[in-house]
Amino acid sequence: MCGIVGYLGKKNTKQILLDGLKELEYRGYDSAGIAVLQNGEFSNFKAVGKLVNLEEKTKDFKTDGFSVGIGHTRWATHGKPTELNAHPHLGESSYVVHNGIIENYATLKKELQSSGITFLSQTDTEVIVHQFEKNLKISNNPFEAFAKTVKELHGAYAILLVTKAEPNAIFFAKQGSPMLVGINAEDEKYFASSDTPIIGHCTNVNYFEDGDYGYITSSEIAIFDKDKKRKEPKFLTLLQNKLSAQKNGFRFFMEKEIYEQSDVISDTLMGRLSENEIIFDEIDKTLFDGISEIKLCACGTSYHSAMSASYLFERYSRIKTSLEIASEFRYREPVMSSDTLFIVISQSGETADTLEALKMAKASGLKTLVICNVDNSSMVRLADATILTRAGIEKGVASTKAFATQITVFWMLSLYIAKLKNSLEDNKIAKQISLLREIPSHVKVNDDLHERIKRLSKRYLHGHGFFFIGRDIFYPLALEGALKLKEISYLHAEGYPSGEMKHGPIALADPELFTIALLPKHLHYEKSKSNVEELSARDSTICAISQIEFEKADDFVQISECRDYMLEFFEMMIVVQLLSLEISIRLGNDVDMPRNLAKSVTVE
Repeated sequence: MCGIVGYLGKKNTKQILLDGLKELEYRGYDSAGIAVLQNGEFSNFKAVGKLVNLEEKTKDFKTDGFSVGIGHTRWATHGKPTELNAHPHLGESSYVVHNGIIENYATLKKELQSSGITFLSQTDTEVIVHQFEKNLKISNNPFEAFAKTVKELHGAYAILLVTKAEPNAIFFAKQGSPMLVGINAEDEKYFASSDTPIIGHCTNVNYFEDGDYGYITSSEIAIFDKDKKRKEPKFLTLLQNKLSAQKNGFRFFMEKEIYEQSDVISDTLMGRLSENEIIFDEIDKTLFDGISEIKLCACGTSYHSAMSASYLFERYSRIKTSLEIASEFRYREPVMSSDTLFIVISQSGETADTLEALKMAKASGLKTLVICNVDNSSMVRLADATILTRAGIEKGVASTKAFATQITVFWMLSLYIAKLKNSLEDNKIAKQISLLREIPSHVKVNDDLHERIKRLSKRYLHGHGFFFIGRDIFYPLALEGALKLKEISYLHAEGYPSGEMKHGPIALADPELFTIALLPKHLHYEKSKSNVEELSARDSTICAISQIEFEKADDFVQISECRDYMLEFFEMMIVVQLLSLEISIRLGNDVDMPRNLAKSVTVE
């Protein structure tokens, strides 16, 4: 959700921090700040809004020679988005940045206030720096004070702290929120909450584990685990294939990413398709031994891909499948049996609720698999097995290509399991594989289609809401279409199974209710058509998406000829993504960074 960067070295610290924060913009933020300690003195800058505001504030600030610095992009959890609430937070002679939530901050704050400490912000983070300085007064050295402070914190955190008491070091701690350190041949040290800010600067990276804390200097990286035992860093080679942040002529990153889906799905399929079976070299077939049920757990868009997967697993793999919303699963004391494969889905691999659900499943002895887009993320490191979606960096907060690649992986996985369990004949698996090979051509955005949707969008700017409706696997696609529209247009939209209309929602039908109807030719067409006709009879405004023209539709978006319902699924996915995009653009919204949302939700 928030982003962290840190730097220790002799280069332009200010610019390194600002450039690093730019690489984390896609995660979502409402304010940003940096603090630099050089020659025993701090320089601190904060700004509300976009990074350009912080850049303006720091334009006359320069660093020369060795310095240490930390930076942060904040998405408000405690306290409104103001400069006072922005990170870094100041004590008497120290600064701190923090991702996560300190659950016992209120207790710590009350104790600190009773001892005369004045708080400037409404944040939970500020207690960290004051608690550190309180401990510094009774400790032998700054690191002892920092270790004591970390022990007193309850909750999730990734922390960087710099202090005049140790001007050549950065202190760090990690619990439940991602944090890494990168190095290079020049003895520079780079901290970040993901790989992206340090690509191009570092050759090797260490991913901290929960419970890790310590300090770095020019010559030393000291890491201690939760038992206070010193441990050696485990450096891995950092991949250097950073995706360019340029929009390449597109108006928004989201638009660019919709167009990229053909390429990233090709990457997702690469090396995984033979003539009659799916190849997942990254997972051991014994993962499925003794498994009679799959439990899928995710949040948001990933939950919709999981729901889509449930249809595929039961239809092709013939295995019982259940769904869990991660934020609910954590708190309802679920019954888990050892014959269940627990699959979590996350674009970032850091989604807090999903990560905690994964930990619960591991603690219960379940086999675990993660479907994820980010290698070396927390979920990837924790799960028994991983399938990477290969979507590349997704800058737009509203997910598009991550969803598309998740669906592609699940389609392949359903066939992989079908082969293992002999639930589908070889010729039928071969037919499905031939369909998989066609996906990239079906998700290429046709210029005429895009122009049609662009013109159509002006009819859907005003009304009292949207219904997205579909049957079978097109129901989760309807949910995803409604979510996309809500996220970036701020218009009310709901996804429904088509057959549910007459069980209550049809009461809302009138000309100002817009119905986006998904009508696949190859799956329940007549039944879905009948449901749409019921809405049309109540004067609802109908936009039908189908291969077959629907005479009672007010608007019709024709997809290309498809020989299977799953190819229709991908074509309709493109249409609902583009429709949401164009409506949002007409409304003048920031498509890439919608209000109140963040890319990676790393707190509850």
